[in-house]
Amino acid sequence: MIDLEAVVALRAVATNGSVAAAADALGFTPSAVSQQIKRLERGTRVALLERAGRGVVLTDAGRHLVTSSATVLADLERLEADLHLAGGVSAADGAPRRVTGEVRIGAFSTAVRGILVDVLPRLRAEHPELRVPMRESEPWETIALVASGQRDLGIVHRWGGVALAMPDHLVETPLFTDVADVILRRDHKLALAGVTELTPADLADEEWIATFDSTICRQWLRRLFDGVSNAPRVVHESMEFENHLELVRAGLGVALVPRMGRPELHPDLVAIPTVRPASTRGVSAVHRRSQADSPALQVVLDAVREVATAGLGGSRGSQRENAL
Repeated sequence: MIDLEAVVALRAVATNGSVAAAADALGFTPSAVSQQIKRLERGTRVALLERAGRGVVLTDAGRHLVTSSATVLADLERLEADLHLAGGVSAADGAPRRVTGEVRIGAFSTAVRGILVDVLPRLRAEHPELRVPMRESEPWETIALVASGQRDLGIVHRWGGVALAMPDHLVETPLFTDVADVILRRDHKLALAGVTELTPADLADEEWIATFDSTICRQWLRRLFDGVSNAPRVVHESMEFENHLELVRAGLGVALVPRMGRPELHPDLVAIPTVRPASTRGVSAVHRRSQADSPALQVVLDAVREVATAGLGGSRGSQRENAL
């Protein structure tokens, strides 16, 4: 009998590219992942990994097992969802039972601050037997983790026309549209001019603080300046938007910072949106189609939607007004 937990470990190696990265994604030690795969190799009597330099790659048999196991694991998820649905109402009085189990979430950093810091405590209070571990990850990594079964629910974003591939076996639920503003010092010439919106041409000569080159946010910043020569000139890089705000406040450049999860701006700073194009990003939740009927996943997804919808009229919408 094939050990399904070991198959999940092998799929994690395939998705993440190494035993160490797979262990990090699964919350195990590299040794534990290696032992699971060795046990799977003994059980199947087939080599599934082979050395390649200092790392490992999947053999043909390993790749075949990863591809073929997707259907089996999806069927098991549907069966688990059916069992939870069948046991969701008490036979004695018809009262709904508390949701149990585990829903693993992957989300980008501002969604952690803007959504999950409200969702997770609420779920703990309302469903104490439901485990909802969270891992921060970039959108394309989140999609890969959900697609491979290493996360159950992902919160992702896509900026403008920046591509974000979505596998067919994932379901995407739009949540809302987030807006990003250009953050300037209040004594910046553009702020002093009293402008209420900025075009790429207005910002062509600025020095920028931005996220790393590999991020979707950085890709959008480049897309924002399509057709504008020698822009943007990125001089400082940080993955934390709160650092961007402090660097702007120190007079070291300007930054494009989303409203979701953004703290109250310091009085020294102002936030002004861009036009032609507007800097917006669609925020969505993704999960595997095989989990669509899972009560646990639906409870978490409903909580995410509720907090996201409520947030649209709250701090995210008021921050720019308070800053100008």
